[in-house]
Amino acid sequence: MAVFVLVSGPFTGGWVWREVVTRLRETGAEAYGVTLSGMTDGGEPPAVAAADVDLERHVEDVVGVIDGIGADEEVVLVGHDYGIHPVLGAADRRPERCARVVYLDAGMPGDGDTPLALVPDASVAEHAGGAGGVVPAPSGGEWARWGSTAGLSAADLARLDRLAVPQPLRTLTEPLRLRGNPFDRPVTGVLCTANGSGIPMVEMLLAAGPPEFRVLAGPRVGFFELDTGHWPMLSAPGPLAEVLLRAAADEGRRMTVPDGTPSARTETFLLDVAERPRERRGTVDLHLPEAEGPWPAVLFVHGGPLSPDRRPTPRDSPTFLGYGAYLAGLGAVGATLDHRLYGLDAYPKAAEDVAAAVELVRADPRVDGERIALWFLSAGGLLAADWLAAPPPWLRCVALTYPLLAAPPDWRAVPERFRPVDAVGASSPPVVLTRAGLEHPVFQATVDAFLVAAGRAGAEVDLVDVPHAHHGFETSDHTDETRAAVARAARAVLARLTV
Repeated sequence: MAVFVLVSGPFTGGWVWREVVTRLRETGAEAYGVTLSGMTDGGEPPAVAAADVDLERHVEDVVGVIDGIGADEEVVLVGHDYGIHPVLGAADRRPERCARVVYLDAGMPGDGDTPLALVPDASVAEHAGGAGGVVPAPSGGEWARWGSTAGLSAADLARLDRLAVPQPLRTLTEPLRLRGNPFDRPVTGVLCTANGSGIPMVEMLLAAGPPEFRVLAGPRVGFFELDTGHWPMLSAPGPLAEVLLRAAADEGRRMTVPDGTPSARTETFLLDVAERPRERRGTVDLHLPEAEGPWPAVLFVHGGPLSPDRRPTPRDSPTFLGYGAYLAGLGAVGATLDHRLYGLDAYPKAAEDVAAAVELVRADPRVDGERIALWFLSAGGLLAADWLAAPPPWLRCVALTYPLLAAPPDWRAVPERFRPVDAVGASSPPVVLTRAGLEHPVFQATVDAFLVAAGRAGAEVDLVDVPHAHHGFETSDHTDETRAAVARAARAVLARLTV
């Protein structure tokens, strides 16, 4: 039988695993719930001061547990939430001892990534320069800011409140250091669907995400779903223990990259675009035409969620550099921005960023503030809802390219407000919708629903079909068909700006 080493997320210790450990041991397996330095196993004061604890100390804690297990035992490391960082660090230092890593409702950090980049509660950054060296533990309704509390009873939440302790700040701000590839060993992902993850999300990443996600289709990578929230060790200890045993037995759903999915992205835009003057204004870039102004403007809105540490940021990527310069060459300001869509619950912050960017663009004296278009791509399409529901008079057009227009069922963290399928109506501005024929079914279903809703409402939709194109075709499908589609969509948008 495998030996399970269980490492939990922030604010908690080994106590959070007690029910899971009991169930695993009843099957004959060994299991250890780890209490990391600076944390506690039951609410008593931490034995180590928070100021002395960083991520490397937590990695050493897990290495110490591994070293205390018999050399002939197969060790399965389970990392929940933040816990995946010290787990990966320990697996990297003891690769010969680690039979498998289980990502339990956790992100996919790599070398140089900080845990803070994956923290869903953006307010944690406020503590980065504060005194005390800790992030205070949440309580009551605040737990939901760290992950869905679905499935937790009132007693479970009270237990979290009673036993949680502050998280040492340096455990979140220190970068993870890895020498090897985390996917060079067997890996299992356990996805908690009530927290917004699930098999459909993995399928979308494989079909439409960046190429780095192709590791999820590796032969030694399996997946399980649990129909519960972010704390399954409390809300579903029995099902979680069963899944962990099956993971150790190399079970789990294997994923594949869909046939015809581009194997790589290029570093160039699909059109040969002449370089144009570009001005940076905070989070917004303005690509400027050569002719005399005032000019109309098109603001491009990227999708996500993305890591805040991603480089290049969207506005410096080939897609948005290309779009911005292309629109400038056609006589309009091509504006691009980086917004804060860092998690599924971050759509309100991203919406604030889009609204602020619009005001910045309109306030520029070279821009005709009465002739503005917004162009949304991918999952940024959800941000179009506000503008479709209550369009200002200066918004002449909304463009949507391979968009997501309603949150998938397991994206429960997305507020209901962001549903373009419900927002589109007779008063909506004209819509230019570019539809990729080889789109992922989850995205495509929302586009179909949007077209039905727009038809019933009598909204104006100019549909640009690209039958042989994939999601993100600007840097993957450089064909005459995709080049013609981008040109047609741009002409359709500009036509609404020149009326």
